Amino acid sequence: MSDILAQHTIEQNWSGYTDDEHAIWRYLFERQQRLLAGRSCAEYLGGLKGLGVAAGGIPDFRRLSDILDRATGWRIVAVPGLVPDDVFFGFLARRCFPSTCFIRRRDQLDYLQEPDVFHDIYGHVPMLMNPVFADYMQAYGQGGLKAVRLGHLEQLARLYWYTVEFGLIATPAGLRIYGSGILSSAGESIYCLDDPRPRRLRFNLRRIMRTKYHIDRFQETYFVIADFDELFAATRADFTPIYQELEALTEIAPDEIVPSDHDCGAFRQKERAAPERGPSLGRKRLEDVR
Repeated sequence: MSDILAQHTIEQNWSGYTDDEHAIWRYLFERQQRLLAGRSCAEYLGGLKGLGVAAGGIPDFRRLSDILDRATGWRIVAVPGLVPDDVFFGFLARRCFPSTCFIRRRDQLDYLQEPDVFHDIYGHVPMLMNPVFADYMQAYGQGGLKAVRLGHLEQLARLYWYTVEFGLIATPAGLRIYGSGILSSAGESIYCLDDPRPRRLRFNLRRIMRTKYHIDRFQETYFVIADFDELFAATRADFTPIYQELEALTEIAPDEIVPSDHDCGAFRQKERAAPERGPSLGRKRLEDVR
């Protein structure tokens, strides 16, 4: 497996970025910093600060990796683009986060179908500074390798989608964002908390693994965790019997209501301007996000 991972690893070539590419990073960074005030979770903000990721330009992966490695034992590896699922899981299982190197064009500032360096570094990497979330991501990678062997990749992809990419967390100050797909999106970072249309449901592992999703629009359903310990605990169990259980159950549409749903919408009514009280403990479709 190590040889296979090495075949999908490239050099970032940080010196090769143009002034305009760095300017695009600055624009995206500054826009999200304004939009995420009072919206992103304390763990994300702490990770962003700890990494020293700033508006100056596209970060150097080597510098970020050294900081990340000291904090949680993770490193960033540069990849040429989308990689096979087993390669993606293999990286995560070894506490390596695969990041693309290119940055979106100016005509793609508001929407990009595939992940770029802003999504990967600004959206994903700060959360890896949190020890509990970092362990969750490694466990997810290990589970992913097993899911590929068992033929249950789709169910596990839904877990990634509704947590790592589009997850919300309940805090004393109200709902906050921890999902990277939201954190790197100007439109969805507002929509997910303020718009009355989407449903915000209590985290339920089996419910999530049965729920389909769209990759080309804002989400119709978000799932809310109480803390990152809850998320990590959900990955500790052997998923084999869960996969077998799900085979006998129907899939759930993205906007469908089921009797077991517990709506967390009331959390969003709390004042988001209230001061944070500190952090709690602590794919896109997989073929679309590595």
